[in-house]
Amino acid sequence: MVEALVWLGTLVFAATGALKGVEKGFDLLGVLVLATVTAVGGGSIRDVLVGTLPPSALRNEPLLWSVALTGLLVFRFHPKVQALERPIYYLDTLGLGLFAALGAERGLAAGLGPFGVALAGTLSGVGGGVLRDILSGEVPGILYRAGDLYASAAFLGALVVYALHPLGEAALFLGALATVLLRVFGRRLGLRLPTPR
Repeated sequence: MVEALVWLGTLVFAATGALKGVEKGFDLLGVLVLATVTAVGGGSIRDVLVGTLPPSALRNEPLLWSVALTGLLVFRFHPKVQALERPIYYLDTLGLGLFAALGAERGLAAGLGPFGVALAGTLSGVGGGVLRDILSGEVPGILYRAGDLYASAAFLGALVVYALHPLGEAALFLGALATVLLRVFGRRLGLRLPTPR
């Protein structure tokens, strides 16, 4: 079940990366690069930081081909994909929660402390989006996006995994759930981190 959700989250991230490339007017190669970087960038950064080389996503050929296919489909059918904004938001949120929890698990396996585990989880969830934004010439959205608790939601979810890791797989589920709930209800309630005045 977790593996199927990881695939789903990865392909949704690929779709959001491809959509960014389409919005920027990139050619097919540019769209595929953004799809791939968004899909596997965060997990690859995490793997490098915890000493897993080469990164696990780069050894998963079926996943990489599926990411490329997703990018091609978005490139071809982007008006229809863009119309699915609401479902994509919820699937993206699910992917964020899953990758934050799984990244935290990798941090635990590497023997990191609570802050290191939280960073590993956060980078796993948001790293691909940061790379996507940089490559598309934008300041990464996690640095300024008010009203959308994204990186902070991933950080909280990863901390939940650390705190509850004696529970085994239940900790992964609860950590992912914490990320999803904070992002969704934070948006609905208009929660935001403080900004300079």
